Amino acid sequence: MKIAYVLNTYPQPSHSFIRRELQALERQDFIIHRFAMRPSCAALPDPGDQAEAARTEYVLQAGPVRLLAALAREAAAAPVRFGSALRLALKLAGDSDKGNLRHLIYLAEAAHVKQRCSAEGVQHMHAHFGTNSAAVAMLAQQLGGPGYSFTVHGPEEFDAPHALSLGEKISRAAFTVAVSSFGKSQLSRWAAFGKWDSLKVVHCSIEPDRFAEPAPLPPGPLRLAAIGRFVEQKGQMVLLRAMAQLVGRIPDLHLSLIGDGEMRPDLETAIAEHGLQRNITLTGWLAEDGVRQELARAHALVMPSFAEGLPMVVMEAMAAARPVIATYIAGTPELVVQGQTGWLVPAGDEAALAEAVLALAQTSPEQLAAMGRAGRDRVLERHDSANEAGKLAAHFRSAIGG
Repeated sequence: MKIAYVLNTYPQPSHSFIRRELQALERQDFIIHRFAMRPSCAALPDPGDQAEAARTEYVLQAGPVRLLAALAREAAAAPVRFGSALRLALKLAGDSDKGNLRHLIYLAEAAHVKQRCSAEGVQHMHAHFGTNSAAVAMLAQQLGGPGYSFTVHGPEEFDAPHALSLGEKISRAAFTVAVSSFGKSQLSRWAAFGKWDSLKVVHCSIEPDRFAEPAPLPPGPLRLAAIGRFVEQKGQMVLLRAMAQLVGRIPDLHLSLIGDGEMRPDLETAIAEHGLQRNITLTGWLAEDGVRQELARAHALVMPSFAEGLPMVVMEAMAAARPVIATYIAGTPELVVQGQTGWLVPAGDEAALAEAVLALAQTSPEQLAAMGRAGRDRVLERHDSANEAGKLAAHFRSAIGG
């Protein structure tokens, strides 16, 4: 079976879970054609991402002339169907703050994708995120292309369901995937009751072979790792404030902040203001091997987010047999079990976060190792890439009718 994945910006350093999903499906004999609207403007340090970029067809690189020509061909070949797709695009624009022009561009992208799907023999389209990629897939279907489905991660989709026409996208999709039970509950708010059976849970996943032999917990002073884009929702500023409360209480405490983003100057300023230069290192984005090395050097992962879907970094830390301190939000409690695999704290509460780190520091190495093993067992059971790809493959086959 041949599937087209429709993506906005791909690959990106923070979206390695999409790459793993694609490759797991390919190991199950699916043929995947990768469409992305645009390449990432971020550096791609991971060789896996570089290889994905080379395999991806970038729609906007076709240029405005070819996209407009694709649109004109659709209008000439099937004017009634084209008119229906145009009305749908304008309806989406009415819900959104992006305006008519942006959605006419989506329609042109959809025309190109529809025609390329026909040329490639694609039987089904799948989009990641309920944003413009799902809009393009939906419009391509309306133009006569194959059926579509999409995966919703959150939190962006849950923050603006009306502006993203989330209910419309669910209603027209063959099925819609949530990455957690929490995510499915949020989709149920926007799906008609008759579409509830089309809402599926397929977890983001890890490749167990990449975490075959977890490193033992390191000796020496407490080392923490935090991984994610430097953006408001990831909560790194709360973590810095908690660190400021802890440096006098935990000798030689160190935190590695792995990632990058628009908040980097603010974080650098806060580190200097609190005198934390010796205690915090900003590593930038690292390749997967570099992330695993940082986790091996750490005693625990800290995820201080305000909003999430189901965080991949927590899965990777648990697979590496590291306890996790995380905020009690979204799908995270489906991963982290208080007192068994880590600690859960209220989002935005720097004092509670500091107390959790202090509790970690006061836990014996033997108990921390036991928590790490319990977390590893849990994530390998629930988030194996082959198993999750098998679930998704079954949904694709059902949608295609094979």
